[in-house]
Amino acid sequence: MSVPNAAASPRAKERTELLRQMVRIRRFEERCVELYSAAEIRGFMHLYIGEEAIAAGVLQALDPGDAVVSTYREHGHALARGVPMDAVLAEMYGRTSGCSRGRGGSMHLFDASRRFYGGNAIVGGGLPIATGLALADKMRHRPTVTACLFGDGAVAEGEFHECLNLAALWRLPVLFCCENNMYAMGTALARSHAATDLALRASSYGIPSWPVDAMDALAVADAANRAVESIRGGSGPCFLELRTYRFRAHSMYDPERYRAAAEVEHWKELDPIPRLIARLRAEDGFTDDDVAAIEAEAESEIAAAITAAEAGPLEPVEDLTRFVYSEQR
Repeated sequence: MSVPNAAASPRAKERTELLRQMVRIRRFEERCVELYSAAEIRGFMHLYIGEEAIAAGVLQALDPGDAVVSTYREHGHALARGVPMDAVLAEMYGRTSGCSRGRGGSMHLFDASRRFYGGNAIVGGGLPIATGLALADKMRHRPTVTACLFGDGAVAEGEFHECLNLAALWRLPVLFCCENNMYAMGTALARSHAATDLALRASSYGIPSWPVDAMDALAVADAANRAVESIRGGSGPCFLELRTYRFRAHSMYDPERYRAAAEVEHWKELDPIPRLIARLRAEDGFTDDDVAAIEAEAESEIAAAITAAEAGPLEPVEDLTRFVYSEQR
């Protein structure tokens, strides 16, 4: 992988990598919208556009041996984790070359080799999985962290309270990452939660918790590094309330009648990509050529992924009952 301005400081290179990840996630999903509109991708699809700073900032804090549990809005998480883009796109095309053999689609990306455990269509469903993974790693004395990403809607589920309680009680190595985009599907946070300070709610379980401006990739990275360092030190779980905003509707089927256009436009002014570019220009000597290099790299990767996905094989009809039972390979 090339990094613009190779003579830059380590700090500048780290910041550039955050930008690179955000750009590739954004451009990938923008292309997915085109492919979906052309019926190349079918089924449900939930876009991460606007929230890329979370995937880039949180995932950079993890080691390859750590685990990641995600939601159905997980394209960005998978790409930042290192799941190959062609495997992600082939999955969305329903091809057997996809990371879930084409059986999961957009909502169920999975890669055990990278300890990326979903993609989960059930709101809050990843919380018990993450808690169990962390318990298993602790019982096996593995020095690992499990990052669990979920939306603000999951905070209303029983699993949230059960899992935070057990994680705190057993001092499990879990990083709980609440992607608070202020809308659980079409319901505003204040319409479903009497107390909207989600970090404060998590802290009631004795878990170190703090809110983060998740439209700022550097703030996310700093918070994630701080939390992971604490967890690796044996202090138990941490909770990050990552305050963000999705620029697109809940899903491609969503008519989005619950948000004012002016509100969306206001949040677009806080877009994490140009915000980080401005910091890089001001503090690290970033140039137009550096931005162009990152954009060109993303476009090349996306073009190659589309070619690979379109060439991927469809599952033969005689194999449709494979994997129905666990002993089948």
